[in-house]
Amino acid sequence: MTKKQKKMLSRILFSAAGLAALTFADTDGLLRFFLYLIPYFIIGYDILFDAVFGILNGRIFDENFLMAVATVGALALGLSGNGNYTEAVAVMLLYQTGELFQGYAVGKSRKSISGLMDIRPDHANIENDGVLLSVDPSQVEPGSVITVHPGERIPIDGCVVCGSSSLDTRALTGESLPRDVAVGDEVFSGSINLIGVLKIMTAKRFEESTASRILELVENAASRKSKSENFISSFARIYTPVVCISALLLAALPPIISIALPNTSPMWSVWLYRALTFLVASCPCALVISIPLTFFAGIGGAGKAGILIKGASYLEALSKTSCVVFDKTGTLTEGSFKVTKLCPAGIPGEKLLEYAAFAEYASSHPIAKSLMSEYGESVDTQRIGEITELAGKGVISSVDGRRIAVGNKRLMEHLGIKCADCVCHGTVVHVAADGDYAGYIVISDVPKVNAAEAVERLNELGIKDIVMLTGDRKESADAIARDVGISKVYSELLPDGKVELTERLIEKAKRGSKVVFVGDGINDAPVLSRADIGIAMGGVGSEAAIEGADIVLMDDDPLKIPKAIRISKKCLAIVMQNTIFAITVKVCSLILVGTGLAGMWLAIFADVGVMILAILNAARALAAKNT
Repeated sequence: MTKKQKKMLSRILFSAAGLAALTFADTDGLLRFFLYLIPYFIIGYDILFDAVFGILNGRIFDENFLMAVATVGALALGLSGNGNYTEAVAVMLLYQTGELFQGYAVGKSRKSISGLMDIRPDHANIENDGVLLSVDPSQVEPGSVITVHPGERIPIDGCVVCGSSSLDTRALTGESLPRDVAVGDEVFSGSINLIGVLKIMTAKRFEESTASRILELVENAASRKSKSENFISSFARIYTPVVCISALLLAALPPIISIALPNTSPMWSVWLYRALTFLVASCPCALVISIPLTFFAGIGGAGKAGILIKGASYLEALSKTSCVVFDKTGTLTEGSFKVTKLCPAGIPGEKLLEYAAFAEYASSHPIAKSLMSEYGESVDTQRIGEITELAGKGVISSVDGRRIAVGNKRLMEHLGIKCADCVCHGTVVHVAADGDYAGYIVISDVPKVNAAEAVERLNELGIKDIVMLTGDRKESADAIARDVGISKVYSELLPDGKVELTERLIEKAKRGSKVVFVGDGINDAPVLSRADIGIAMGGVGSEAAIEGADIVLMDDDPLKIPKAIRISKKCLAIVMQNTIFAITVKVCSLILVGTGLAGMWLAIFADVGVMILAILNAARALAAKNT
């Protein structure tokens, strides 16, 4: 809870305590009036200020003006002896309670995203007369040669001119498997050099490089995102002037007509009382409380189901989803690589896996971890001899006295060993023993258990436009898309490409419909902010993605996406029910008050009754378990 919300809660509690005490206090006249002003101003001073400020700035008919006029009218009735002051404080108290509920559901500002994205390199190493100098990347001109040591981020986009290594590109593509690079390969700023020393010829200025562009996208994306207009404010712009003009006519028109009629008293005080009562009765407490409370209950129910929705506007917008765009790795797939295929050549498959696991035993590379995990047994290090790692190729090790080579096709070519030429989904790890080819192992990411079912459920909800965007290779992307049932796939994309494609989908979407993007990595933060609704995987998702998203799935289950949409639709149905019911009863109450058939307390009783029923109906949104 923020400091502002804590302050509001304190005001509500102080005012409620003051109202309760004054209700039973034995005071009369002006003293009672001034005592009631204390809790009234404690709870309502900001609304009164906003009402005056709105009038001075031409925004007269909003909810603040309605609250101010209604409560001041109630105070005036109490002072005249035709009512009491309780209604004024109670109405303001109910309104501020509803505002607190709504404010509590609002998520943190997206401006903090850029602070979480630690991908902007702070220096570049450039050689001068044989000495490496650390300089500001913005000072490096295109065509310069920079040196990147292991553990450092590549500061500027360019091409490798010397050395080979593996790069951690998760900050850019979201892919957890390192990318091998050698002379002639293009590299992007923001990637982390893992193994060897690289010399890179820069191709762009620092400001035009990938890392800088990602940060710029994050900073600008939120400002381009449309906001869902607050329902109560929209309603008040129509409702407030109607009831104010109606009250004015009620106070003036009947007496004026009476003056024109013979032997008829204008009864100014009677009609003025009815007009003030009309204003007090017009306060839409049921709507003011039940609508935010419905969204709050929906957000709470979704939270129990492991879906964190950062605000009522996002819950409302979710019900209008027409297109869902998925990232691949960590979103539709597990994000951790597993052995999916063993293809031995002349030796048993178990032996092939054992050789590979023993040879990669000392490596921290994700491929090595996958092999060890699949092997699943303890490794007898006494059986392992010298291990030699060749950057960007693989390892050569002695296992049981045999020379075992494990790595990519480049390693086999380096050793002069002819290997199988295979094209498949995933990374191919070739194995050779004493110079003879022993087979290959395929390591790949696999779809999440519920991914295909989630896509099917989205189709059942009428969402037929489902797209997958990924920075991964086309073969891998197409294979995963087939497995989960997605036909539209865009692969080998950088973050700006994802944003561009998402913007195109937003432009193509029908007016009023929303485009949802689901992702998990730092590289997804810009598009999460740019989409109408951004959904992040919270369990393994990066902090930047979670901060940039409007909705967070706390257990990374893609089935929660159709569930969140169903919760949203249920909440909007409850809001519509409460709105129609509250407005119908309110109109009937105003007619009865205006004609003198009902007094102040009957109008308030009807309003409170509607409010209680609306709140009970809103509470149904909490039951998200079976939604």
